[in-house]
Amino acid sequence: MNELPFWKRKTLNEMNSEEWESLCDGCGLCCLNKLEEWDTGDVYFTSVACKLLDGQSCRCSNYEKRRDFVPDCVQLTKANVQEIAWLPPTCGYRLVNEGRDLYWWHRLVSGDPETVHQAGISARGRTISETEIDPDNLEDYIVDWPLRVGDGERAKR
Repeated sequence: MNELPFWKRKTLNEMNSEEWESLCDGCGLCCLNKLEEWDTGDVYFTSVACKLLDGQSCRCSNYEKRRDFVPDCVQLTKANVQEIAWLPPTCGYRLVNEGRDLYWWHRLVSGDPETVHQAGISARGRTISETEIDPDNLEDYIVDWPLRVGDGERAKR
């Protein structure tokens, strides 16, 4: 029997916590510092990563207690996923919310958490920690690659 995978048959609200957490592809792009223009609302990604982002695994080094160390860390939830306009175009939460499929390199499709890195989608090797820069110079680190990654082929349906 060829039952559709959960992300194709469930909405985000219908997913249990395990399914919800598994939608994270481990790219680390949401952990990049962003700048927002006050007058336009335009958001710009930087190559500056949260101090808790492990640059090799692209995972939070203290996920469970991250808000103790980074009080303004935005926790993605079923309630706010539609409100967060800066989610990268490759984000599993964004894709499922928009009724689109996951890319071939997503771990739920490939079966391997390393394919997001092998496909060049993640922040691995592209960032500098926020602890290593002067926050007044954040605009010097604006990049567009988080918005361009994943332009390739989607998973076969």
